[in-house]
Amino acid sequence: MFLRSPTYSFSPYDIVQSRYLHKHRLHVQSMAKQSGEKQQVSNNEKLAIAGGLISNPVIAWSLYTLKTTGYGLPSGPGGSIGALEGVSYLVVMGIVGWSLYTKSTTGSGLPNGPFGLLGVVEGLSYLSVVAILVVFGLQFFQKSFAYGLVPDSVIDSLIDIDQFLCYSYSIVCV
Repeated sequence: MFLRSPTYSFSPYDIVQSRYLHKHRLHVQSMAKQSGEKQQVSNNEKLAIAGGLISNPVIAWSLYTLKTTGYGLPSGPGGSIGALEGVSYLVVMGIVGWSLYTKSTTGSGLPNGPFGLLGVVEGLSYLSVVAILVVFGLQFFQKSFAYGLVPDSVIDSLIDIDQFLCYSYSIVCV
C-alpha cells in the first residue's frame, strides 16, 4: 500500500475497493510466442508450402491458356503437363479445404509458417479459387458450354444424342 499524505482521509469506499481489487485480480497470460522462439514446422506445412508455390503459377498459366485459346494446357510429353495441371487444381483445393477446416475449428486460418510462406500460399490459393470461378464462369457464358473443360468426345456424344432424339421423335430442334 502506498503511503498517503497526512491530510488524506480514507473513506469506506477506498476500503471496499481495496478488498475487491485484492480478491479479484486479473491473471493475464500471453499466448503469443516470443520472437526468439523457434517454430516447429510440420511436414504437412512443408508440403503445403512447396505444393502451393508450384501449383498456383501452374493454375494461373492454365487459366490464361483456357481464357485465350478456349482449351486447357496441352498434355505435354507423356501427359506430364496435363497431369501437373490436374494435380495443381487438387493441391489448391486441398489447401483451401484445410484452411476452411482450420478456420472453422480454431477461429483462425493456417499459421504463417516460416517466413510467412504458408500464409502467402493460403492467400494465393484463395485468389486462385476466385480466378477459377471467374474464368470458368466466363467460359461457360461466352461459349454457352464448357468447351475446353470437357473432352471433345463427350461433347460429340452429347450432340449425337441430341440429333438422335430430334430425328427419332420428330422433335423440332434448333
